[in-house]
Amino acid sequence: METPYLAAPALPDVLPPRKARGRAMLFIYRHPAIFWGGLLLGLIVLIAALAPYLFTVDPTALAPAKRTRAPSALYWFGTDMLGRDIYSRVVYGARVSLLVGFSVSAISSVTGMAIGLCAGFIRPIDAIVMRVMDGLMSIPSILLAIAFMALLGASVPNVVITVSIAEIPRVSRLVRGVVLSLREQAYVEAAIASGTSIPKIIWRHILPNTLAPIIVQATFVCASAMLTEATLSFIGAGTPPDIPSWGNIMAEGRTLWQVKPFIVFFPAMFLSITVLAVNMLGDGLRDALDPRLAKRI
Repeated sequence: METPYLAAPALPDVLPPRKARGRAMLFIYRHPAIFWGGLLLGLIVLIAALAPYLFTVDPTALAPAKRTRAPSALYWFGTDMLGRDIYSRVVYGARVSLLVGFSVSAISSVTGMAIGLCAGFIRPIDAIVMRVMDGLMSIPSILLAIAFMALLGASVPNVVITVSIAEIPRVSRLVRGVVLSLREQAYVEAAIASGTSIPKIIWRHILPNTLAPIIVQATFVCASAMLTEATLSFIGAGTPPDIPSWGNIMAEGRTLWQVKPFIVFFPAMFLSITVLAVNMLGDGLRDALDPRLAKRI
């Protein structure tokens, strides 16, 4: 009598909840920077999204009779020289900084990726395009941003455009370097020899291998963009004064720094925490995505 054949049990498509939680905890243990950076950044984003509901008043409402009041139960962060609630201005200012940071990161990453892919793979274009990028990189980013803001005028969209122009060369050079190394790989040479079109080679073989460094670079660009926006607003060349931003708040309180330090302290603290969170997230992603540094789970 033949023994009946017993089929092996099918493997589940997803891990059981207990194993999934275990892998997640192990990932957090091995990459704490991603967890804490993402947690801090998520908290700042949540604060910015819920700004109208966080017991705030109109950040532009003037109350000259209540100016420069110290932090209290009524005014958590105090008031500025015009009697405006600093807490409300700091919370609403998070929207401007995050908008600039995320927008510049997206624009510069996409544009720099396109330029770097073409320059790294198509040799005749490389000599021309990268000389233009080198020329832009030879100018300090803050000076380049000030020059463009002087031409375009003070507004949030102009800040995004200006800072993006200053960040694109750095992204494009990073992508170009990655593409130059990938172009010499055997599978790319085989695709070229088989007659595969250049757009198809870039889309299928080159682009997927450049995403990891671009994601990491995008986090650092985001942090740099927020600092640049704050610097431009601080010197009066960025966000208009009627729009609350962390740079504007610090600029308005710098004359009273020695006697009323809270006017500058709170926006500077939020800016520092946000930049720290983005940089921690970027460092963690670099360690996790770099095969030379990653600790396999």
